[in-house]
Amino acid sequence: MTVRRDFQEPARCRPDLVIGREELFGAAREQLARGGSVLLQGPAGIGKSTVLRALAAEYGRTARTVLRCSATESESHLPFLALADLLGLVLHEVSDKLPAAQRTALESALTGRGESSLQRDGLALRLAVLSVLRALAAEGPVLVVADDLQWLDSASAELLGFAARRLGDFPVQILCAVRTEGPEYDRQLRATPPETLALRLGPLTRAQVSALLDQGGYELPRSTVRDIHRTSGGNPLFALELGRALAESATPPRPGEPLPVPTSLRALVLSRLEMLSEDARDTLLVASAGARPTLALLHAAGRQNAEAETAQAAALGLLATEPEGPAVRFAHPLISAALYAEAPAQSRRAAHAALSTAAFDPIERARHLALATTGTDPEVAARLGEAAALARDRGAPSVAASLGLLAARHTPAGMVPSPDTRRLQAAEDALTAGEVDLARDIARDVLTRATASGDRVRAWMVVIEAAGQALGDVDAVFPQALADAGDDPRLLAQVHYQLAWRGLMVLGDFAEARQEAERAAELAARGGDRRTELLALSFQATAETLMGHPNAPQTIKRALREPQDPQVACHHNGAGAARFRWLIMSDQLSEARATVTALLREARRRGNVESEVHFMRSLAETELRSGHCGRALDLARESLRLARDCGIGESASTMFTSLAEASGGDVEQALELAREAVTHAEEDGDPVYLSLALGSLGHAQFVAQDAAGAVGSLRRVRQLEESLGVTDPARGRWQGNLAEALVLVGETAEAQEVIDVTREQALRLGRESVLAVLDRAEALVRAARGEREAAVAQLTSVQDRLAKLGYGLEEARAAFALARLRTGRPGPTSYDEAERLFRRCRALPWLKQVEAAATATPAEPAATAPAPAEVDALEGLASMERQVAALVMEGATNREIAGRLFISVKTVEATLTRVYRKLGIRSRVDIVRLAAGRHAK
Repeated sequence: MTVRRDFQEPARCRPDLVIGREELFGAAREQLARGGSVLLQGPAGIGKSTVLRALAAEYGRTARTVLRCSATESESHLPFLALADLLGLVLHEVSDKLPAAQRTALESALTGRGESSLQRDGLALRLAVLSVLRALAAEGPVLVVADDLQWLDSASAELLGFAARRLGDFPVQILCAVRTEGPEYDRQLRATPPETLALRLGPLTRAQVSALLDQGGYELPRSTVRDIHRTSGGNPLFALELGRALAESATPPRPGEPLPVPTSLRALVLSRLEMLSEDARDTLLVASAGARPTLALLHAAGRQNAEAETAQAAALGLLATEPEGPAVRFAHPLISAALYAEAPAQSRRAAHAALSTAAFDPIERARHLALATTGTDPEVAARLGEAAALARDRGAPSVAASLGLLAARHTPAGMVPSPDTRRLQAAEDALTAGEVDLARDIARDVLTRATASGDRVRAWMVVIEAAGQALGDVDAVFPQALADAGDDPRLLAQVHYQLAWRGLMVLGDFAEARQEAERAAELAARGGDRRTELLALSFQATAETLMGHPNAPQTIKRALREPQDPQVACHHNGAGAARFRWLIMSDQLSEARATVTALLREARRRGNVESEVHFMRSLAETELRSGHCGRALDLARESLRLARDCGIGESASTMFTSLAEASGGDVEQALELAREAVTHAEEDGDPVYLSLALGSLGHAQFVAQDAAGAVGSLRRVRQLEESLGVTDPARGRWQGNLAEALVLVGETAEAQEVIDVTREQALRLGRESVLAVLDRAEALVRAARGEREAAVAQLTSVQDRLAKLGYGLEEARAAFALARLRTGRPGPTSYDEAERLFRRCRALPWLKQVEAAATATPAEPAATAPAPAEVDALEGLASMERQVAALVMEGATNREIAGRLFISVKTVEATLTRVYRKLGIRSRVDIVRLAAGRHAK
């Protein structure tokens, strides 16, 4: 029986819909599953009640009785109220099982019709609560759910704690939540059973706040989400309230201004302000207006008694001043925002005016000057423009964008640069910072009034860049941009550079993309636009590298010639990135690592978020090729977190993280990520990334021992690359996996055809690592055909070649294949070398395969021919099909066949389906009968 069905929460409280608490849920589930109790603790608004309800809804279904109470501050003085909530509806079930003294004392306490108290009936009440819980537990598991434990009346808390400490092995679990500002929870733990697991809820990350706001239906720009995360301190309640206020506001905050704080939150944080002196409030307002307030800054801004006034605020819990340092830090970011929002506009401007002369940093001085000024002012605009340039050079493009928008607001009409020119520079800075929504909004705004061709084309370029991989969504922009460019070669170069990306991402035509890039480079050179020329040449070089075009090295050299543009040099679409791609495809791993490491360092210094995501992923790729699977996985996961946080490069990072997970992490996670990447690419209509995503899916399926699934995915990759015009097998490196998977499903002829075609391309381009992997696959083809000695010799050579090239993971895979093919029956020691190499790579999924192979029932050699009496029956079957059918004839189950042939059960089932079709039979029983008939002859 479950008490209070209204306690079961709606779908929004399902654990899978609670954001950012996956690890906490995992720990709580483990504790509850083993019969333990859980205490959730954290500050107000952090989500304790939401998590409590979700866990209770999940585990309440397994309990016979659910007892619930939720205390409030206003009722905490009422004795036994929480106990009445918990036991009031179930006492009648067990009251006859209580001794008379206990029953009388408990009924009196719960109904209020007597004079029961802890002082008078203390022992009887304590024993009564314990007896009730034991009686309920005798009928089945009991779950006690108590929210806001800090408001529990003292009498109920004492009785519950007494019982909880004495329940012993009775199936009673307590799930509760308590508000605590710090880590102390000893007092609350006294109301729970011994060994209760205490879990503290921390703040959400920016990505988690973004997901929370999306779930709440608030569609806000990423720059606004960033501000909400900062202001809320990662507190989900505060974040949702701020999001709601912004969504309902007709006038969003101007650049540089804090977020508007709704009244519901102001009341939470400003009640203590009334206890401050007026001077102290003014000092805190100046502190809230400053970016990094210190006592020295407050003194310079005219707050002479700053020490005493901040000490007063700290005593009230508004500030958390550093005991040994000069910093003035608000106890929570929301206090600063609420204080600023509460102040009159004139007071805010006065605070900024004081800080405009007191701040030490020129960027801060310019920002405060702008916020202290109303209307246009050419001097203020000029200073803001200089500050934006300085922020850009310091690698703070987000700050530069904010300052640029402030500069545009204060720029008079007719001034050079114009307000819209400043806005477009701010949009480009926003793109660099990864704030694509802000950039797009600025550009669209400029396009509503701009008439100058240069401004319009520049705005169109921002719109196109902001689309990312979904270029098909802005297809209608290109004709408009070409029309605005007219016959100006400089403007036309920018448009044709973007058309090159359209040719690749939308049309899926490498040849078309290369031609557009070549044309863009020529136009840019004619128009004197070195930046666009370098970008176009880099794109052309990358396209030629991926196509296997012979001009690729020469084009890379052209893109690397002086003069260089510093921003392009470290850009993810620049010459450095093109050179990295050529190096890693040419097996120059050490040089590729050095190149991409330098590019990543410079991208971070400049604050180019998209380039940082790209180069982090590229470094992960280099480490994976080198066999450093653990390092690659860490980098790939970090790249994916950053990509999801800023909304840039998610598909590519998802795809590559799948490859890293399959090699060094969790295969199930690899499959999930790969399917996600495939879905995104299909939705975006992006054939280029679709081929890569399918390659990652095929790789994950192969590692998961789903050979049939891998064949299906990788055949699609082959078709896509043929249609794209990609001829360099080092682009996706999927061919070896396809050939090996084809061998496992018995399609050795197709496997050899894949090897032959790919080998011809790899020989033309000198792709040594690809050739070695192809030879590994060919050795397996030979083994399947019965050429055992040749296969062993070929694999031995392959392992040595891959080791010399530095491809640690591929070397380990060759050793694994070799161990399987060694003459004689393989035993546990046969896999020592493969295990050592996989362990060195931290290739956990492969280590599991080695362990399974080493402990499996010894198998006959992979190419063992069927018995003579069976030859006629199996004539016409492929090698794998013959092996599977022969083992069925011996009476082996599908699982036993999978273990002996080192394939998945799914592959066995698929192979048997083909055997039935070819032999004209229906089941494995028919195979056994067929064998029996042949033996009888």
